[in-house]
Amino acid sequence: MTLINAISSLTMPLLATATASDSASIIAAVLISLVVIYLASIIGSEICDRLNMPPVLGQLLGGLVVGISALHLLVFTDSGGDSGDSVLIKFLVATTGLSIDGAATIFQINSEVISVLAELGVVILLFEIGLESDLKELLKVGPQSAIVATVGVAVPFAAGTFGLMYLFGVPAIPAIFAGAALTATSIGITAKVLSELQYLNRKEGQIIIGAAVLDDVLGIIILAVVASLAKTGKVEITNVLYLIVSAVAFLVGAILLGRLFNPYFVKIVDELKTRGQLLIPALIFAFVLSYIATAIKLEAILGAFTAGLVLAETQKCRALKNQVLPIADIFVPIFFVAVSAKTNIAVLNPFVPENREGLIIATFLIVVAILGKVVSGFTVFGQGETNRLAIGVGMIPRGEVGLVFAGIGSTSGVLSGSLSAAIIVMVILTTFLAPPLLSFVFQKPTIAEGERV
Repeated sequence: MTLINAISSLTMPLLATATASDSASIIAAVLISLVVIYLASIIGSEICDRLNMPPVLGQLLGGLVVGISALHLLVFTDSGGDSGDSVLIKFLVATTGLSIDGAATIFQINSEVISVLAELGVVILLFEIGLESDLKELLKVGPQSAIVATVGVAVPFAAGTFGLMYLFGVPAIPAIFAGAALTATSIGITAKVLSELQYLNRKEGQIIIGAAVLDDVLGIIILAVVASLAKTGKVEITNVLYLIVSAVAFLVGAILLGRLFNPYFVKIVDELKTRGQLLIPALIFAFVLSYIATAIKLEAILGAFTAGLVLAETQKCRALKNQVLPIADIFVPIFFVAVSAKTNIAVLNPFVPENREGLIIATFLIVVAILGKVVSGFTVFGQGETNRLAIGVGMIPRGEVGLVFAGIGSTSGVLSGSLSAAIIVMVILTTFLAPPLLSFVFQKPTIAEGERV
C-alpha cells in the first residue's frame, strides 16, 4: 500500500479526476498485472530451462507474448499505448465496475506503478550482483574492464555515426543519436545470464561486469551530450564535466567509505534482535546509495551495485545473499517482463512499406552493434587463458538503455521514423541474441569451479 500511495501522490492530477471506486481499482489493476507478469516469467523461464537456454531469455520472450507485440495484456504509456489498447483494463471494466471514464486514469497510474516496480527490480538485481561479485577481483581486472568499456563505446559510436552519415546520407545530429544508442550495454541482462551460467565470479565474468558498470557511466555521460544536442543543437560542456567528476567521485568515495562502514554495519546487525535484522539494514544501505546516485544525476543501479560490492566484504555476506534471493525472485522478473512487453516487434515486419528503409539501416546498425562490442573483448591483455570472445559477447545486449536513446531522439524530433525504427530493431535483436550467444561461447563450469568460496 505504501508504494501505491507514493505513486498516487505523484499522480494527483490523474487521481483528482477519478471516483472513489476508480481509485480502489488501482490495486486491482496492479494485482492482475503482477499475475500476468509472474505467469509470463515462470512459463517462459521453465520452457527455456528445459531447452538448455538461459531462463532470463524466457522472461524476455514471455514479455513479448503478453506485451504490445502479441496479447496486449501489459501495455505502457511510454510505449505509446492507451487504455483502449490494454486487454487488462477492458477486463477490469467488465469485472470490477470500473467506469469507462476512469479507465484512462487507472491505465496511466497502473502503468506508472508497474514501471516503478520494474525499476526497483533492476535495483535489487544489481544489489544482488554486487553481493555475488568480488571487489578485489574487480579491482584486479579494473584496467582490462576500463579498456573493454572504452573500446566498446568508442568503436560502435564512431562506426555507427560515420557509417550513417557517409553510407546512408543521414544528417550529423541524427547520426550522432543513433551512434550513441549503439554504445549502451544492458548490465541487468548480461549479469543475470552470467549468474545463471555460474560464470559471474570467474575472470571473464568479472571483466564483463566491471566493463558494463563503466559502460553505464559512460552511457550516462553520452546521454547527457545527445540530450543537449536535442534541446539546443550544441553540447553543454559544464554538464558533461559535472557528470564525469560526480561519477568518479561517487564510485571511489562509496567504496572507500563503505569499507570504513562495514564494521559498524556488522555491529549494528549483531545488536538487532527482531526479524529482518540483517536484510532490512542492508536494503537501507543499498537504497541510500541508490538515492545518492540518482540525486547527483547518475543511475540508481550504480548505487545498488556499489552497496552490494561493499557488503560482500563483510562476514555477513553469505547469509545476506540467501536472504536477498527471495526478494530478487519477486521483483527482478517484473523488470525483464516489463522491458520486453514495451517492445513492439511489428517494426520487424518487412511487408509494411514504412518499415523497409528502417530495416535496411537496422541491418547496418546490428552488424556494428555486435562487432563493435565483440572487438572490445579482444583488447583484454595479460590475463592468460581468457575467453575474449565471451567477454565481447557479454557486452552486446542494449536492452532498455538503447530504447532510452531512441525515445529521447524521437520525442525531440531529431530522429526520423525510419531511423527510430532501425534503432528499436537493433535493440530488440541484440537483447534477444545475447543470452543464447553467451550460453554458446561459455561452457557452464562445475559448481565447485563457479561458486565463490
